[in-house]
Amino acid sequence: MEDKKLKTVSKASLIVSILPLATLIPVFLNITLPEGVSTVWAGINIVCALAGIILSIVCVRSNESRSLVNIASTVISAFWCLLESGGIS
Repeated sequence: MEDKKLKTVSKASLIVSILPLATLIPVFLNITLPEGVSTVWAGINIVCALAGIILSIVCVRSNESRSLVNIASTVISAFWCLLESGGIS
């Protein structure tokens, strides 16, 4: 039962950590977002990055559930957190 929960959390953390890439969709389509929408979108990106890193760390802490998906999710989420905090310029 616990293993099944961790697999579900693992998949959710990968999906949540990839969600900030949706920001690039308007850029590629040359769509300019209104200021309010842009602000909300930035807030959602920050929440997704933090949620992704928290879920990833929960999964990676358990020795049984360490997998490539969990490690990749942790790396992607850490990258987004660093990028959004200004750690990477």
